[in-house]
Amino acid sequence: MPLPTNTESQKQYYLFIDECGDQNLSSFDPSFPIFTLCGIIVSQEQLDIITDKITALKKEFWGDRKIILHSRDIRKCQNGFEVLFNLEAKQRFYEKINSILGEKVYVIVCCSILKEPYIRQYGRLNDVYGQSLSYIMERTVFYLDSLATNNIHLTTTVECRGKKEDKTLLNYYNKVLDLGTYWVNSARIRNYFKEFEMRRKSEDLVGLQIADLVAYPITRYVLDENAVNLAYDIIKDNIYQKEGKLYGMKIFPNKKESPYNDNPFPTGDTPIQKNLTIPMQSNNKKI
Repeated sequence: MPLPTNTESQKQYYLFIDECGDQNLSSFDPSFPIFTLCGIIVSQEQLDIITDKITALKKEFWGDRKIILHSRDIRKCQNGFEVLFNLEAKQRFYEKINSILGEKVYVIVCCSILKEPYIRQYGRLNDVYGQSLSYIMERTVFYLDSLATNNIHLTTTVECRGKKEDKTLLNYYNKVLDLGTYWVNSARIRNYFKEFEMRRKSEDLVGLQIADLVAYPITRYVLDENAVNLAYDIIKDNIYQKEGKLYGMKIFPNKKESPYNDNPFPTGDTPIQKNLTIPMQSNNKKI
């Protein structure tokens, strides 16, 4: 991994995180027994380009009206997306948004928890959000390691949901910073993860909207990988890959038929087992 020089400017990257489904293991909808946490890694330069394209798309269909792209609202043609009841407009919209989402200008890292087999194997008391976030942060490190420089300032951005939920989420994040993961120690994670922010949906952040739009087709794919899923086909090449293997998608517990190799040894990493047992106190302050 190259070391930054004194003259090398720091590069700004973002990790936008959104979820599909809920993390509740005690009771859940048997028709949707899954929780997916999805992260989008993008540089400042590419984010500016995507933002311009999304802004132009919104202006074409909604003029100056403020509209937030939300997967469920688009599918249901509600909350401002009633224009999509017009089939001609709907076709044009999907062609344009699919063209944007299909561009390889961002990288996906995601983790899906299949609740029924998870409960059978581990019970209902485990923290699936924290486990998923740990995986996403770990694989973000793997991806950033593969770039030409490690002089990177990474801002992690999530949508704020409420005082209690936001505090819990910040604790998850700080715990990973403090303890590291099985494969990546704390110092290596802190080398990239510099800032954590919670933003409101009304702020219209394109990165959070992209994370929302890709989380649903990924979730549908995990539930039934043989079903027709055109949205997934459009974004699948953006999932983090190395040497032809998907390192940016975790299905937990692993399905026997899963084509994914979760062993990161080809990247040169070895497990940091000490991080599994070090009792450290995570702080609650904003990083």
